[in-house]
Amino acid sequence: MAPSAIPLPPNNILQELDLESQQQQQKNKCLCLKFHDDQQMNPFESLVDEIKRALGPSSGIDSADVDVEDLMSIMNRYQSDEIHWGGFAHEDLSRNYTRNFVDHGNGKANLLILVWTPGKGSLVHDHADAHCIMKILKGTLQETVYEMPSETAVNQPLKAERVSTFGTNEVTYISDDIGLHCVSNPDPKNIAVSLHLYTPPWAARRGCYCFCAETGKKHLVQMSNYYSVHGKVNRKCDN
Repeated sequence: MAPSAIPLPPNNILQELDLESQQQQQKNKCLCLKFHDDQQMNPFESLVDEIKRALGPSSGIDSADVDVEDLMSIMNRYQSDEIHWGGFAHEDLSRNYTRNFVDHGNGKANLLILVWTPGKGSLVHDHADAHCIMKILKGTLQETVYEMPSETAVNQPLKAERVSTFGTNEVTYISDDIGLHCVSNPDPKNIAVSLHLYTPPWAARRGCYCFCAETGKKHLVQMSNYYSVHGKVNRKCDN
């Protein structure tokens, strides 16, 4: 006996299913940056590609052929749109923030998207003798910069030098030559999202130091794990 014919859904349901399929295809495309010559890149993919070109096949931000202003200019030109990077931005409200890996910058950098829980922030930390450029993709972030403590300082509070607030599409820069910093999301209700370029990727390889603001005491923290990689959540992530 032939199977009974299955009635088709109404046209409006088919249209909704088709729209959902298109949205999922766009999200899947966002999850992996392939940079095919025959495939048009979205603006976020173009940003990542331009950063990699600026870094070069064997250079970093502190190399003679690349400078901070150049990379900051590249990141400034990108106008944030969540449809471009949303597939990388995984939030977890049980954490202060998540670190989501996007690209390795020709092996000479780490490009991460951080998603900040409302009202939460990072510890005070250094950057392992590397450089960090941060662009706000969504919301608002507050940065407190501290003077780098001397090696002889014992049980002394860190000295805050300035507090700054950055909104969507703004870009800022820090290195250990400038000092330590902590970053937080001051919004009590909404997440914030930021793009971070670290180069060279020393923190991922060596870890970085986190500091107690009240005593100046520091401890080494490993930074080699990510909450997600290329959009896929890492269930074993522990930082």
